[in-house]
Amino acid sequence: MAVEKKRKENSRLHFRNKNKDKYDLSALLVAMPLLSDYIKPNKYGHDSIEFSNPAAVKTLNKAILSHYYGIENWNFPDENLCPPIPGRADYVHHIADLLSQSNFGKVPFGNNISCLDIGTGASCIYPIIGVKEYQWKFIASDIAAKSIESANAIINANPSIQNMVECRLQKNSASIFSGVIKEEEKIDVSICNPPFHSSIEEAQKGTLRKIKNISGSKKSKIELNFSGISNELVCQGGEFQFISHMIKDSKKFSESIFWFSTLVSKQFNLKGIYNLLQKHQVVQVKTIPMGTGNKSSRIVAWSFLAKEQQKEWRENRWK
Repeated sequence: MAVEKKRKENSRLHFRNKNKDKYDLSALLVAMPLLSDYIKPNKYGHDSIEFSNPAAVKTLNKAILSHYYGIENWNFPDENLCPPIPGRADYVHHIADLLSQSNFGKVPFGNNISCLDIGTGASCIYPIIGVKEYQWKFIASDIAAKSIESANAIINANPSIQNMVECRLQKNSASIFSGVIKEEEKIDVSICNPPFHSSIEEAQKGTLRKIKNISGSKKSKIELNFSGISNELVCQGGEFQFISHMIKDSKKFSESIFWFSTLVSKQFNLKGIYNLLQKHQVVQVKTIPMGTGNKSSRIVAWSFLAKEQQKEWRENRWK
């Protein structure tokens, strides 16, 4: 198993990320005037978003999607997780680079590229960014029927992504790929932002730390309804257990997906993940560092395809 590890963690966004620089609040206010309700001077006297306020964060992300991506209708229940657009976009851009490394340095564009988003959530954010940036087609899976319903509503409300995203309900919560991927279906890459926490209490503590790091707020309570989003943040055994299931299930689809990938939030999980990948006879592993502000993370990607199989895949699909 060839393992490529990049030890140095990034602290900046990807160079193709539309939000790699500071937010252009003036432009965002034009796209979403309601955002003005959530802009206040920070401790340095500069206008800033109230990042500790969930309504402010959601409105900011709506403004970003409207101004930078042309998505005018992005609505989902407030109880669901609201994803930070810049960080989600970074994952997509790094995956584009991963595909380019398997394609002689050229990023594959167009709807002949198929991406599977595992756990797409009610916001459908990864498919939106992938379609708008690279014109890839997406399969968006989730175990929650309400999330699939919400994602479909977003797709139907935005003509530019219609016919580019197919939502599929995962009926077996113990499976990742089984029950979602169709027989003989070929997928170029799978992505996943797994549940990081093993309990609601752990998730709450993590959110409090995040709010304190971003805004300096010393909140003792969290202004979020965790009852509706537990599967988005929490799973039994936490991040490592979820990724372990993913690796095991990926073996069954070794010739159906070129690259499998997942975010890994907790660095101490890497050793166990590498051991599992070796146990399941993965041919190639890559670790891609990511970072936004105070948070460092990484993508772990793996492939079961040998060089000759990769060559055949490129010639058949990426011309």
